[in-house]
Amino acid sequence: MNKKIMMLQVDAFTNQRFKGNPAAVCVLEEEISAELMQSIAAENNLAETAFVSRLADDFSLRWFTPTVEINLCGHATLATAHVLWEEGLLATDKKALFHSLSGLLTAEKKGDWIELNFPAVLTTNQVALPEKALQALGVKPVNSVFAKDRYLVEVASPEEVLAAEPDFQVLKHYDPVVVTSPGNSNMPYDFVSRSFVPSHGINEDPVTGSSHCGLVPYYAAQWKKHAFHAYQCSKRGGELKLQLAGDRVLMAGQAVTVIKGHLLL
Repeated sequence: MNKKIMMLQVDAFTNQRFKGNPAAVCVLEEEISAELMQSIAAENNLAETAFVSRLADDFSLRWFTPTVEINLCGHATLATAHVLWEEGLLATDKKALFHSLSGLLTAEKKGDWIELNFPAVLTTNQVALPEKALQALGVKPVNSVFAKDRYLVEVASPEEVLAAEPDFQVLKHYDPVVVTSPGNSNMPYDFVSRSFVPSHGINEDPVTGSSHCGLVPYYAAQWKKHAFHAYQCSKRGGELKLQLAGDRVLMAGQAVTVIKGHLLL
């Protein structure tokens, strides 16, 4: 008889199906190899596939793109917490505790929203994007910084963020790039962004929780405020409620399950 793994596909940072960022969540009842995890993620061909397994009262959590394992993923963590509560694997009044490559992460239900507690990434040093990468991005930066493992490139307006049409064949040779701008009077958002990650097999990530670990401290330092409402303006789009809390970012979003089944091994 074939072994099988419960696997769900969840749209994260949205309350509408086919919006936000889709993630696959594999609920493991026994250990599988990293090589098999990578093969499953490549088969799914989503921005991330999450693998969650129980550790006493806590959980282990890993994330894979179609090509690599990554250290932190916001939308797949949100999707995983949603699955645990929706499938009765964790009581809805209990906080989800995840042990990961980025340390201990938590998720907590806040009404219809799920609040993640992630490490903040400080972005105080101004860094110029390499010239070839800048040409490939095709925008005019107001400012740019390097936030741990990605560039944050601020432009003047949301219209410029939306108009960006990167050359991914060039950009794949560089670290991920996030293009961002403050919002304007026509929208309810403090800032908007788009995230380009061709070096990890994802040309444009629809909604990127990990990028907001850097965007929140970045704008907090500029505006001297700590709470934000943000929108990632990819084609699918997604919104986040954010707060800087010391060296942590509280990141809230919604999620909806679109597919539920089993992976046969």
